[in-house]
Amino acid sequence: MAETLLDIRGLKTWFATDDGLVRAVDGVDLHIDRGETLGVVGESGCGKTVTARSVLKLIDMPPGRFEDGQILWQGRDLIPLGQDEMDKIRAREIAIIFQEPMTSLNPVYTVGHQIAEVLQQHEKLGARQAMQAAVEMLRLVNIPNPQKRVHDYPHQFSGGMRQRVMIAMAMSCKPRLLIADEPTTALDVTIQAQILELMQEMKDKLGMSMMLITHAMGVVAETCQRVVVMYAGKVVEEAPVEALFGNPRHPYTQGLIRSIPRVDRAAEHKERLEAIPGSVPSLLDPPPGCRFASRCKYAMDICVRGMPPFKEVGPGHRVACVL
Repeated sequence: MAETLLDIRGLKTWFATDDGLVRAVDGVDLHIDRGETLGVVGESGCGKTVTARSVLKLIDMPPGRFEDGQILWQGRDLIPLGQDEMDKIRAREIAIIFQEPMTSLNPVYTVGHQIAEVLQQHEKLGARQAMQAAVEMLRLVNIPNPQKRVHDYPHQFSGGMRQRVMIAMAMSCKPRLLIADEPTTALDVTIQAQILELMQEMKDKLGMSMMLITHAMGVVAETCQRVVVMYAGKVVEEAPVEALFGNPRHPYTQGLIRSIPRVDRAAEHKERLEAIPGSVPSLLDPPPGCRFASRCKYAMDICVRGMPPFKEVGPGHRVACVL
């Protein structure tokens, strides 16, 4: 049996608003084993990023709050921990790469200063030693002339290079788990491929596990061992990557896969991309049954009466659907 590093059980992260409680994450279960890459996919607003931020307790409280559930890191529940205890875990044990590096990097400090600050805070290195380590990290993520570029500011880097800086910062303390939240958003496809390849190299070199949050199903197929599909704050399907693409069982997962452009058939004849009709239900007042029922062509009366059970349909393959 593989060692489970992160085990999220029944997590509910809700937000108080003027209109009521937004159930952004509403009973999520997922786990990540040592050395594994887990893909988390779903539409914008389905709860992927809130789940990731909940792991590191980077939720503004208030308005956010943990309504229920556990976040077990190597068997220890993180939810009751205070800021001082969480600071010992952030970066050193669990690191995160945010969606947009330009809003995550401080524009008034050099990139070297920002990487060195992480090392001084968590590894207790001196200023000179931390800056030398920052140069080494920039070299590791293939930034040319790192001795010079360590003194440059974020605006002096391209989008792809800024993302490399974010990876260097996240990897600097050699964490056991890396959470990558849409790490290739707004990058062109060539740079996306380079960033994903770099992350995979670093993962293999440091023996890490990774949670990869993305919209791109092709990225998941290429880089992940297991996939969790989220919809409206809940997990609707979980499977090994081959099983998910070979035999998707939830109608929502089937819709996501059908919406992938088919490059292999594009030269023969044009096909319209298949869109999933309808829209995601409001998380202020979610429906009592399956949250995908209003958009599902297979929906029956039983689907709207109660939440379908999350049941196993194959080895490691679970799905929340009455069919």
